[in-house]
Amino acid sequence: MPAIRALTLDLDDTLWPVWPTIHRAEAALHDWLAQRVPAFARDHGPQQLAALRRQLAAEHPELAHDLSRLRLHGLRLALAQAGEDAALAEPAFEVFLAHRQQVDFFADALPALHRLAARYPIVAVTNGNADLARMGIAGCFAASVSAGDVGVAKPHPRIFHAAAQRLGLPPQALLHVGDDARMDVQASLDAGWAAAAWVRRGGAAVSDDAALVELAAQPAVWPVADLLELCERLGV
Repeated sequence: MPAIRALTLDLDDTLWPVWPTIHRAEAALHDWLAQRVPAFARDHGPQQLAALRRQLAAEHPELAHDLSRLRLHGLRLALAQAGEDAALAEPAFEVFLAHRQQVDFFADALPALHRLAARYPIVAVTNGNADLARMGIAGCFAASVSAGDVGVAKPHPRIFHAAAQRLGLPPQALLHVGDDARMDVQASLDAGWAAAAWVRRGGAAVSDDAALVELAAQPAVWPVADLLELCERLGV
């Protein structure tokens, strides 16, 4: 296997648990709406808005990869359909986005991230809308590539190739790090990456899924319990 010269790194559920963050951000958004358009907020909670986004994604697949555009468009459409001022969608979305950046990092994430960044250039590869600068970790990254930027979401190889281009390195010199078997591990290997570190916190079992067992057994797949174990494996 070629020497690893740089890393690509997933964000949500690799550096922090994403759903507690999303739920808090959606609650903050709902509170903001309830203060300004109470009748709308009563009928449009997080579940109703999520259902509308799913409908929009199905009807407009060109939006499906871009979570920010999809959420903003959904807010604008819901407000207009309810007879409210659709211009409220932009400030409402900014409330959501600000709270979306208030993540609770896994205990290992920041210590490991600083150790890894001291040795390797790192490019974030994400389907989400995390803002590294607002989170205070932009200094650990050479660049960030998102589905919204590239026009496709993981597991499409184009988002991985965009990360390799940012690094100026061939895929065969790269290690991808992420928690999702399909969108991170298999997708990066399919894109030509030298290896993929599969972060399985809590010792997530794969024994009941033959495909996952086969994936974990591949020499290019490095199952690790957390990012500190990855640091040890890389000798950083």
